[in-house]
Amino acid sequence: MAEDINQRENQGEGNREADRRYRKGVQETVKSTTEEEREEKARDLTQEEREAGERAEEEGKSHAKR
Repeated sequence: MAEDINQRENQGEGNREADRRYRKGVQETVKSTTEEEREEKARDLTQEEREAGERAEEEGKSHAKR
């Protein structure tokens, strides 16, 4: 029940509960897969995902100071 309350409460910037869940998920992924498996999965993007990534990269570059 305490976990339910934490999820409903707005913790604002620096949400410690979300950070804890994220880090736990990353640790579980690293423990349960090999580096090669993670590399292969990262390369297996759909054309739509690749295009979205390229658009996001260009958008980010447009805001960069030169």
